[in-house]
Amino acid sequence: TFTVEEAVEAIGFGRFHIMLFLIMGSTGVAEAMEIMLIAVVSPLIRCEWQLQDWQVALVTTMVFFGYMVFSIVLGLLADRYGRWKILLLSFLWAAYFSLLTSFAPSYIWFVFLRAMVGGGVAGHAQGRGENKQTFTMCLCSNPFLSIGKVFWLAGSLLIIGLASVVNPTIGWRWLIRIASIPGILLILVFKFIPESARYNVSTGNTGAALATLQRIARMNGVPMPEGQLREPAKERRGRFKDLFHSKYLRTTLQIWIIW
Repeated sequence: TFTVEEAVEAIGFGRFHIMLFLIMGSTGVAEAMEIMLIAVVSPLIRCEWQLQDWQVALVTTMVFFGYMVFSIVLGLLADRYGRWKILLLSFLWAAYFSLLTSFAPSYIWFVFLRAMVGGGVAGHAQGRGENKQTFTMCLCSNPFLSIGKVFWLAGSLLIIGLASVVNPTIGWRWLIRIASIPGILLILVFKFIPESARYNVSTGNTGAALATLQRIARMNGVPMPEGQLREPAKERRGRFKDLFHSKYLRTTLQIWIIW
Protein backbone atom coordinates (compact mmCIF):
# COMPACT_ATOMS: atom_id res chain seq x y z
CA THR A 1 0.00 0.00 0.00
CA PHE A 2 0.96 3.67 -0.29
CA THR A 3 -0.34 7.04 0.92
CA VAL A 4 -0.94 10.23 -1.06
CA GLU A 5 2.26 11.68 0.35
CA GLU A 6 4.27 8.67 -0.78
CA ALA A 7 2.66 8.80 -4.25
CA VAL A 8 3.45 12.50 -4.60
CA GLU A 9 7.07 11.88 -3.70
CA ALA A 10 7.31 8.97 -6.13
CA ILE A 11 5.72 10.89 -9.03
CA GLY A 12 8.00 13.88 -8.57
CA PHE A 13 7.97 17.14 -10.50
CA GLY A 14 7.07 17.31 -14.20
CA ARG A 15 4.88 18.73 -16.95
CA PHE A 16 1.71 18.52 -14.90
CA HIS A 17 3.15 20.76 -12.22
CA ILE A 18 4.40 23.30 -14.71
CA MET A 19 0.94 23.53 -16.30
CA LEU A 20 -0.83 23.76 -12.96
CA PHE A 21 1.68 26.26 -11.64
CA LEU A 22 1.12 28.57 -14.60
CA ILE A 23 -2.67 28.35 -14.27
CA MET A 24 -2.71 28.76 -10.52
CA GLY A 25 0.01 31.39 -10.57
CA SER A 26 -2.00 33.39 -13.08
CA THR A 27 -4.72 33.73 -10.47
CA GLY A 28 -2.24 35.92 -8.62
CA VAL A 29 -2.32 38.31 -11.57
CA ALA A 30 -6.11 38.57 -11.39
CA GLU A 31 -6.05 38.91 -7.62
CA ALA A 32 -3.40 41.65 -7.63
CA MET A 33 -5.27 43.60 -10.29
CA GLU A 34 -8.50 43.55 -8.27
CA ILE A 35 -6.79 44.56 -5.02
CA MET A 36 -4.50 47.23 -6.50
CA LEU A 37 -7.33 48.64 -8.60
CA ILE A 38 -8.53 50.87 -5.78
CA ALA A 39 -5.20 52.70 -5.64
CA VAL A 40 -5.52 53.88 -9.24
CA VAL A 41 -9.27 54.52 -9.20
CA SER A 42 -9.62 56.36 -5.87
CA PRO A 43 -8.41 59.77 -7.13
CA LEU A 44 -11.00 59.67 -9.93
CA ILE A 45 -14.00 58.68 -7.85
CA ARG A 46 -12.98 61.31 -5.29
CA CYS A 47 -13.44 63.98 -7.96
CA GLU A 48 -16.53 62.46 -9.57
CA TRP A 49 -18.49 62.07 -6.32
CA GLN A 50 -16.82 64.88 -4.33
CA LEU A 51 -15.61 62.53 -1.60
CA GLN A 52 -13.84 63.38 1.62
CA ASP A 53 -10.62 61.66 2.72
CA TRP A 54 -12.40 59.24 5.06
CA GLN A 55 -14.81 58.20 2.31
CA VAL A 56 -11.94 57.38 -0.04
CA ALA A 57 -10.21 55.42 2.72
CA LEU A 58 -13.42 53.53 3.48
CA VAL A 59 -13.39 51.99 0.00
CA THR A 60 -10.08 50.23 0.67
CA THR A 61 -11.17 49.34 4.20
CA MET A 62 -14.35 47.65 2.97
CA VAL A 63 -12.46 45.66 0.32
CA PHE A 64 -10.30 44.13 3.01
CA PHE A 65 -13.25 43.78 5.39
CA GLY A 66 -14.97 41.64 2.76
CA TYR A 67 -11.70 39.78 2.29
CA MET A 68 -11.43 39.09 6.03
CA VAL A 69 -15.02 37.88 6.54
CA PHE A 70 -15.18 35.70 3.44
CA SER A 71 -11.73 34.22 4.13
CA ILE A 72 -13.17 32.58 7.23
CA VAL A 73 -16.42 31.48 5.59
CA LEU A 74 -14.89 30.19 2.36
CA GLY A 75 -12.03 28.53 4.22
CA LEU A 76 -14.51 26.47 6.20
CA LEU A 77 -16.49 25.65 3.07
CA ALA A 78 -13.32 24.64 1.20
CA ASP A 79 -12.45 22.14 3.92
CA ARG A 80 -15.96 20.77 3.88
CA TYR A 81 -16.88 20.75 0.19
CA GLY A 82 -13.54 20.85 -1.62
CA ARG A 83 -11.04 23.41 -2.83
CA TRP A 84 -11.99 23.16 -6.51
CA LYS A 85 -15.63 24.09 -5.98
CA ILE A 86 -14.84 27.04 -3.73
CA LEU A 87 -12.10 28.31 -6.00
CA LEU A 88 -14.44 28.24 -9.01
CA LEU A 89 -17.19 29.92 -6.99
CA SER A 90 -14.81 32.63 -5.84
CA PHE A 91 -13.71 33.45 -9.40
CA LEU A 92 -17.29 33.64 -10.63
CA TRP A 93 -18.20 35.78 -7.61
CA ALA A 94 -15.26 38.19 -7.98
CA ALA A 95 -15.68 38.59 -11.74
CA TYR A 96 -19.43 39.19 -11.43
CA PHE A 97 -19.19 41.87 -8.75
CA SER A 98 -16.15 43.47 -10.37
CA LEU A 99 -18.13 43.99 -13.57
CA LEU A 100 -21.07 45.33 -11.57
CA THR A 101 -18.75 47.85 -9.90
CA SER A 102 -18.08 49.47 -13.27
CA PHE A 103 -21.78 50.38 -13.42
CA ALA A 104 -22.01 51.68 -9.84
CA PRO A 105 -24.40 54.67 -9.88
CA SER A 106 -23.24 56.10 -6.56
CA TYR A 107 -20.52 55.99 -3.93
CA ILE A 108 -22.53 53.71 -1.61
CA TRP A 109 -23.02 51.15 -4.36
CA PHE A 110 -19.35 51.36 -5.27
CA VAL A 111 -18.27 50.62 -1.69
CA PHE A 112 -20.69 47.71 -1.34
CA LEU A 113 -19.72 46.11 -4.66
CA ARG A 114 -15.97 46.41 -3.99
CA ALA A 115 -16.52 44.75 -0.61
CA MET A 116 -18.16 41.87 -2.47
CA VAL A 117 -15.18 41.72 -4.83
CA GLY A 118 -12.89 41.50 -1.80
CA GLY A 119 -15.00 38.59 -0.59
CA GLY A 120 -14.59 36.81 -3.92
CA VAL A 121 -10.83 37.37 -3.97
CA ALA A 122 -10.69 35.87 -0.47
CA GLY A 123 -11.72 32.56 -2.01
CA HIS A 124 -8.28 32.41 -3.62
CA ALA A 125 -6.77 32.73 -0.20
CA GLN A 126 -7.44 29.55 1.73
CA GLY A 127 -4.92 26.97 2.75
CA ARG A 128 -1.26 27.81 2.37
CA GLY A 129 0.89 29.59 4.93
CA GLU A 130 0.82 32.70 2.77
CA ASN A 131 -2.94 32.37 2.48
CA LYS A 132 -3.45 31.39 -1.13
CA GLN A 133 -6.14 28.85 -1.89
CA THR A 134 -5.05 28.93 -5.50
CA PHE A 135 -1.79 27.46 -4.28
CA THR A 136 -3.38 25.01 -1.86
CA MET A 137 -4.19 22.54 -4.61
CA CYS A 138 -0.80 23.00 -6.24
CA LEU A 139 0.98 22.61 -2.94
CA CYS A 140 -0.21 19.04 -2.84
CA SER A 141 2.35 18.27 -5.50
CA ASN A 142 4.55 21.30 -6.27
CA PRO A 143 7.31 22.32 -3.82
CA PHE A 144 8.47 25.34 -5.82
CA LEU A 145 5.52 27.67 -5.31
CA SER A 146 7.44 30.30 -3.39
CA ILE A 147 8.19 32.00 -6.73
CA GLY A 148 4.45 32.46 -7.25
CA LYS A 149 4.73 35.98 -5.87
CA VAL A 150 6.11 36.97 -9.26
CA PHE A 151 2.56 36.71 -10.60
CA TRP A 152 1.26 39.12 -7.95
CA LEU A 153 3.97 41.59 -8.92
CA ALA A 154 3.06 41.20 -12.60
CA GLY A 155 -0.60 41.90 -11.84
CA SER A 156 0.28 45.00 -9.83
CA LEU A 157 2.46 46.38 -12.61
CA LEU A 158 -0.17 45.54 -15.22
CA ILE A 159 -3.01 47.41 -13.49
CA ILE A 160 -0.79 50.47 -12.97
CA GLY A 161 0.27 50.41 -16.62
CA LEU A 162 -3.32 50.02 -17.80
CA ALA A 163 -4.47 52.84 -15.56
CA SER A 164 -1.96 55.24 -17.07
CA VAL A 165 -3.49 54.59 -20.50
CA VAL A 166 -7.15 53.86 -19.80
CA ASN A 167 -8.01 56.39 -17.06
CA PRO A 168 -7.14 59.53 -19.07
CA THR A 169 -8.87 58.25 -22.22
CA ILE A 170 -11.98 56.11 -21.70
CA GLY A 171 -12.27 56.39 -17.91
CA TRP A 172 -12.09 54.37 -14.70
CA ARG A 173 -15.23 52.36 -15.42
CA TRP A 174 -13.59 50.80 -18.46
CA LEU A 175 -10.45 50.17 -16.42
CA ILE A 176 -12.50 48.05 -14.01
CA ARG A 177 -14.04 46.12 -16.90
CA ILE A 178 -10.65 45.44 -18.44
CA ALA A 179 -9.23 44.42 -15.05
CA SER A 180 -11.92 41.74 -14.71
CA ILE A 181 -10.90 40.02 -17.96
CA PRO A 182 -8.03 37.89 -16.49
CA GLY A 183 -10.38 36.45 -13.87
CA ILE A 184 -12.98 35.61 -16.51
CA LEU A 185 -10.40 33.94 -18.77
CA LEU A 186 -9.15 31.80 -15.89
CA ILE A 187 -12.65 30.41 -15.37
CA LEU A 188 -12.37 28.86 -18.84
CA VAL A 189 -9.35 26.72 -17.85
CA PHE A 190 -10.83 25.27 -14.68
CA LYS A 191 -11.41 21.91 -16.37
CA PHE A 192 -7.63 21.42 -16.31
CA ILE A 193 -7.49 21.87 -12.53
CA PRO A 194 -8.01 18.71 -10.46
CA GLU A 195 -9.39 18.52 -6.97
CA SER A 196 -6.73 18.01 -4.33
CA ALA A 197 -5.90 14.34 -3.82
CA ARG A 198 -5.35 15.05 -0.14
CA TYR A 199 -8.81 16.52 0.15
CA ASN A 200 -10.38 13.53 -1.57
CA VAL A 201 -8.72 10.99 0.72
CA SER A 202 -9.74 13.08 3.74
CA THR A 203 -13.37 12.61 2.68
CA GLY A 204 -12.92 8.90 2.01
CA ASN A 205 -13.11 9.32 -1.78
CA THR A 206 -10.06 7.18 -2.48
CA GLY A 207 -11.08 6.51 -6.08
CA ALA A 208 -11.06 10.19 -7.02
CA ALA A 209 -7.73 10.72 -5.25
CA LEU A 210 -6.21 7.79 -7.12
CA ALA A 211 -7.54 9.11 -10.44
CA THR A 212 -5.88 12.47 -9.79
CA LEU A 213 -2.56 10.84 -8.92
CA GLN A 214 -2.71 8.64 -12.02
CA ARG A 215 -3.39 11.69 -14.19
CA ILE A 216 -0.35 13.45 -12.73
CA ALA A 217 1.81 10.39 -13.28
CA ARG A 218 0.70 10.08 -16.92
CA MET A 219 1.43 13.70 -17.70
CA ASN A 220 4.82 13.46 -16.00
CA GLY A 221 5.61 10.21 -17.84
CA VAL A 222 6.37 8.22 -14.70
CA PRO A 223 4.79 5.05 -13.22
CA MET A 224 2.53 5.05 -10.19
CA PRO A 225 3.77 3.40 -6.98
CA GLU A 226 2.90 -0.27 -6.76
CA GLY A 227 0.08 -1.39 -4.49
CA GLN A 228 -3.18 0.22 -3.38
CA LEU A 229 -3.84 3.71 -2.09
CA ARG A 230 -4.74 3.42 1.58
CA GLU A 231 -5.32 6.38 3.86
CA PRO A 232 -7.90 6.91 6.61
CA ALA A 233 -10.63 9.49 6.10
CA LYS A 234 -10.99 12.43 8.47
CA GLU A 235 -14.29 12.61 10.28
CA ARG A 236 -13.89 16.27 11.30
CA ARG A 237 -12.72 18.93 8.85
CA GLY A 238 -12.82 22.69 8.74
CA ARG A 239 -13.65 23.40 12.38
CA PHE A 240 -12.92 27.02 13.30
CA LYS A 241 -12.47 26.17 16.98
CA ASP A 242 -9.50 23.93 16.07
CA LEU A 243 -7.50 27.14 15.58
CA PHE A 244 -7.73 27.69 19.33
CA HIS A 245 -6.91 24.14 20.36
CA SER A 246 -3.91 23.96 22.67
CA LYS A 247 -1.98 22.15 19.92
CA TYR A 248 -2.40 25.00 17.41
CA LEU A 249 -3.08 28.11 19.54
CA ARG A 250 0.52 29.37 19.56
CA THR A 251 0.84 28.96 15.78
CA THR A 252 -2.54 30.62 15.23
CA LEU A 253 -1.59 33.69 17.25
CA GLN A 254 1.84 33.94 15.63
CA ILE A 255 0.37 33.84 12.12
CA TRP A 256 -2.30 36.41 12.97
CA ILE A 257 0.32 38.80 14.37
CA ILE A 258 2.59 38.33 11.34
CA TRP A 259 -0.28 39.00 8.93
